[in-house]
Order: sequence, then structure tokens, then C-alpha cells
Amino acid sequence: MHNATFTTVGGLLNYPQDELGRLFTGQNRGEWLEFLRSRLAPTDGSVYADRLLHSAVAPSKQLMAVAAEEVRRREQFVLLDEQRVAFDMVMHEVEKVRAGDHKSVVIVSGGPGSGKSVIALTLLGELNRRGRSAIHATGSRSFTQTLRKVAGSGSRQVQSLFKYFNSFMDADKNGFDVLIADEAHRLRETSANRWTKAEHRTGKAQVDELIDAARVPVFLLDQNQVVRPGELGTVEDIEKAARERGLEVHHVDLSAQYRCGGSEAYIDWVERLLGLKPGGPVPWDGDPNFEVRVVESPSAMEATLAAKLDEHYGARMAAGYCWPWSDPRKDGTLVPDVRIGDWARPWNLKGDRSVGEAPPSALWASEPAGFGQVGCVYTAQGFEYDWNGVLIGPDLVWRTDRWVTVRSANRDPDFRNAKRVSDQDFDALVRNVYKVLLSRGMRGTLLYSTDAETHALLQSLVDAA
Repeated sequence: MHNATFTTVGGLLNYPQDELGRLFTGQNRGEWLEFLRSRLAPTDGSVYADRLLHSAVAPSKQLMAVAAEEVRRREQFVLLDEQRVAFDMVMHEVEKVRAGDHKSVVIVSGGPGSGKSVIALTLLGELNRRGRSAIHATGSRSFTQTLRKVAGSGSRQVQSLFKYFNSFMDADKNGFDVLIADEAHRLRETSANRWTKAEHRTGKAQVDELIDAARVPVFLLDQNQVVRPGELGTVEDIEKAARERGLEVHHVDLSAQYRCGGSEAYIDWVERLLGLKPGGPVPWDGDPNFEVRVVESPSAMEATLAAKLDEHYGARMAAGYCWPWSDPRKDGTLVPDVRIGDWARPWNLKGDRSVGEAPPSALWASEPAGFGQVGCVYTAQGFEYDWNGVLIGPDLVWRTDRWVTVRSANRDPDFRNAKRVSDQDFDALVRNVYKVLLSRGMRGTLLYSTDAETHALLQSLVDAA
């Protein structure tokens, strides 16, 4: 009774006071505050009030309940700045389209480590908790299978929330409230491939299938991670497809950068090094949050990364696709195809089954046993580890004052056909490949080039630190 005194309400003190009832007046406000502190949580609970107010007034489907619990128990993310803007925009659009019975498209663009997948998984968990139907899709087998394993561990129902871009050829129109297209820079022209049934070979664009499948399709992408011919997930491509349908488009650019130790300077250095940003290569000035080293040999790189593993850091070594890629031998051993001097190691596995101690290709970046095999862009893209070793092959070399891309040195089957992939496209794709490989580390990157002139350039730039 905040405005009473003992004189005016003293008679009430005769009533029993126990765990079910206490009396406080304006004269013992301090005791009242201490009582509240002993009973209430010290943190603000308004977020839970918001969640309650936005919850669906109906029982959610069993699948959604299971998914919400699975993702909730694994949620360890705190959204920052632009990430929160993107998250709030999607949630606002979901409520708006449900009330107004229309569609809108959200595009979230950002560089490596800017939090696109954090936003995606946070959205998936929160939407399911609110009883909204949400599905997650990527164009990466490695990324999707890892998410199924981690977020959907022990539940096939939850695993079914993680799909591929080509899973929506026959989807119901607006069948979901939200479709979260993660890694959307890997969108293809169409979903059809050699295994597609005849009735689904309509020629419909894959981006149109994804837009049709949900009331709020959300595309998260990095335009500088297009690494294969036929991939066309750019902001312009998606905006064009949406506006041709008369749909609203909302775009959030994640200008912050969080993966590489928070080092925006490192991402800028990589993009200038590779010619993806004007200005040309510049010396690495150093950053207390991120370390860059040029090593003298692949064996030195591997030894340094192994030492980081012993210190309980994550570490992987990846390379450009410049060596043959053999199937495992009949006895289950891997062929050490990546040969540089007297050092040789095998690529990660091609298939979905482990061989010996080596994990399936989709889990190379996340399973501890992946160390010891060399990863490629297709198994590294979308993942991160503390320490990152990159072997730059002879398909990208520095000559005097410019980069030269060497098609004959590249072994990627997708790049063989010069009619399908022009020299200009090959040049752009190879630079994007190395941008992806160079931006996987959170604490540091180790560099080695098989080409002497290129290695000397890297050494001169990094020695400046």
C-alpha cells in the first residue's frame, strides 16, 4: 500500500503474514523492494510478454511443437544491430501478410560471417514457437545435412524442416507462412536435373518456385559467393522475379561483419587482394582480433593447425580444385590426391557415407575426423572454424601486377566446358571460390600458394604487419 502509513492501516498488521501474504506501506519501501528481489528474476521479462501476445490462438501442429523445442534448446544466438533489423522485418511482414492476405519478399544480403545463417535459424525457431509454418532451405548438401544432424538430432520430424531449393517443384502455392532460403547465392536457373520426373520439367525458374511456396519468402545471400556456373542468386535477380509478380520487396544489407574475429579489415583486405573490390592488393596492417600468416609449406600449415586442435580450437585445411579427386581404394583407404612437393593428403570424401575414420562429405567441416582431409569450396561454403588453412593452387597466380586465372590448372568438372563457362566467367568464379575459402576462419587464416611469384606477393603483403 504505497501511499499508506502504519498509523492509518495499523490494524491490518494484526492479520497473519506468511508466504501467501505480506503487508508493505510507503514507510517500508526498502523492505518491499528486497521482497520483490527475492521473488522475481533480475532480468527484464518483456520479451516473453511479447512472445505471449504474438502467439497463435490455436494449438500448433505437432511438428511445429517438436521443432520449436529442438531449435529452442540449441539456440545460442544473440542478434546484433542489422541482424535484429532483418529479424524484426521478417516478423513484421509475417504478421502483416496474415492480416492483409497478401505476399511480400524479404532479401537479406551480407558478406561472410555477417550473421545470415544466425538470422535464418533464429527465425525458424521463433516462427515455430509462434505456431507459424516455416521451412528452411539451401542449395548446399553439406549445409543442409549438417543442420539436419545438429538442429534435428533424434527427430526425423525436425530434420524434415531442412530442405533443398529443388524440393518445391510441386509445393502448394503459399503453403507455408515463411520459406527461409539460406545461402540463396546458390540458386539455380531451374530445379530440374537428370533425375527430375517429366511432369516437373516445366522450365519454371527456381526463384519463382521458392517465391510461390510461401507468403513471406526470405532470401539470405552473399553475391560474392557465387562459385558455380548456373548459380544466379543476386539481389537483382530476386528483386526482378518478385517485382514481375507485383510483390513488395524489402532489402536489408548486413554491413557489420562478425565471423573473422569481427575483423572487417580482414574481409576488406581479402576482397582487395582478389580484385573483388577496387584499389588492388594492399599490405595487411594487422588486427588484434584476427591473425594472418603465410607459411612456408603445406606441412608447416598442417602442423600449425594440428597444434591449434590440441589447444581445443577448430581447424581445417582447404584448397582450390586443382588436383584429381579419386574414389577411395577397395580397402577403404583414401588416395592422397592433393600433392605439393613431398607432401600429400586426400580430399574430403565425395559421398554421403563415411569411409574408415573419414566422415561423409557433408560433415567434413563439422566432424572432428574431417581434419586430415583437404576440403574444397563445396564442403567449406557456409561453415566456419577457428583456424583456417588455405592452399591457393595454380589456377590463380599473380603475374607482375595482376591476377591471371589458368583454366588448364583447374580440375572442377563444372568449369571444363568453355562454351558454357566463358574465360571471363571462369575468372570471376575462381576469384569467388578463393574469397569463400579465405573467409572461413574466425581467429586466423594461414596461406600458402603453390606458385612462387604468388607466394612471394602474399609474403610481402603479410610481412608488413
